[in-house]
Amino acid sequence: MKKIFFIISALSLTVSCKDEFLDIKQEGVTDATAFFKTQDDAIKATSAVYSSLRTWENSAFPTQFVFGVPADDVEKGSNPGDASFINVYDNFTYTQSDGGVEGYWIGQFQFINRANQVITNVPAIEMDANLKTRLLAEAKMLRAYFYFNLVRIYGGVPIFDGLQSNYNIPRNSKDEVYNFIISNLIAAADVLPTTYPASDQGRVTKGAALGLLAKVYMYKKDWQKAYDTSNQVIALGYSLDPSYNHLFRVQGEFGSESVFEVNCGCSSQYGGSQFAQVQGVRNQYGWGFFTPAASLESAYEPGDIRKELTLLREGETTPEGDVIKKQDPQAGNVWNQKAYVPSKDQDAACDQGSVQNIRIIRFAEILLINAEAANELGNTTVATTQLNKVRTRAALAGTTAIGQPALRTAIWKERRVELAMEGDRFVDLVRTGQATTVLAPYGYKAGKNEVFPIPLNSIISSQNLLTQNPGY
Repeated sequence: MKKIFFIISALSLTVSCKDEFLDIKQEGVTDATAFFKTQDDAIKATSAVYSSLRTWENSAFPTQFVFGVPADDVEKGSNPGDASFINVYDNFTYTQSDGGVEGYWIGQFQFINRANQVITNVPAIEMDANLKTRLLAEAKMLRAYFYFNLVRIYGGVPIFDGLQSNYNIPRNSKDEVYNFIISNLIAAADVLPTTYPASDQGRVTKGAALGLLAKVYMYKKDWQKAYDTSNQVIALGYSLDPSYNHLFRVQGEFGSESVFEVNCGCSSQYGGSQFAQVQGVRNQYGWGFFTPAASLESAYEPGDIRKELTLLREGETTPEGDVIKKQDPQAGNVWNQKAYVPSKDQDAACDQGSVQNIRIIRFAEILLINAEAANELGNTTVATTQLNKVRTRAALAGTTAIGQPALRTAIWKERRVELAMEGDRFVDLVRTGQATTVLAPYGYKAGKNEVFPIPLNSIISSQNLLTQNPGY
């Protein structure tokens, strides 16, 4: 059972702001100055930030447009005529006017605005001091996550540290954004608890802040800090779920491997998320989009149990007893099993699969971050040990890679198959310098497609203070 439901519709706040990508526009709005008065207001405002994690922008089409389809692991899915506008993400022909490019940008800044509402207004509320400190840390952690999404997709973006009167400001540099993210995560990690009671399950923890911080350091190639920070996460007592299948089922939520996980749940009032619905088997469990590509299937080694627990095939009977049936003759015949919600766990009160939580950071990735950092620091022994922990769970023998270059390649490959369909492949290819070679057959152009274009409408509304990325 889900313990809490993070509310998106119960809190709608407005601020004086001209830029649509920073506005929260909902019916029944309440002016922020009239709202932030009580401890309950502070809790509701923080819950609204959490709700951002399960919205359409963060769990369904827009996030797949920018993190999923551009890689070599994911295809559009469904039938060819269904949502054909997605094809531009598969062949790198999207433009600054594309709706998906703009939608993801607007969504992340709206969510940052929600966090800034908390960070700015909650300090003035008379309430329990410890709770106030914790809620502010939660908001900073989540704000850092939204900025991490932005900087990986668009490069440098404007930094809004709280609410302000003028939102028409230039882009900050990529390094400035990363430094802002790091400062938020360090501040949050110093405050957040390692665990919560069951009633607060799903709130971000010290482990989540440190886990995201380790990942940020990996992107910055600050290997010593990535290594040290991932070791801090390891010391908190996480462990791999013995079953790779159980890990992604409803019964495996908030398990020993969960470092940062979105509590979706389902209720007739607040709904769930559409993460599983948009990827579910077409006309049986969902819409059938964002399906595994043949190149992903060929990436698995013989005997790797993750292959058949990631690829859900027409005609197979799942471990939970469901027979997978294709009911659209024009659609494909393989889907993302990580987004599969068994029939027995479906909740008719919400969208298909809406009960399924979204895993953002798992302990397996922490081990692989630790392995990559250790290898880059020349500690191949530790790198091999951590890599093999992940391989052992996959029923594979220890790596045969010897030496730093070979281990680097082995770790990158392990990230691909371990984290397949989880939104890391495209940004990993860019981060590691492999994108030009791997994605060239799809239309990827070096010097341009490392990042997406800044939305044209946002450039116009900023009175051209926002500058465009090269090539667009």
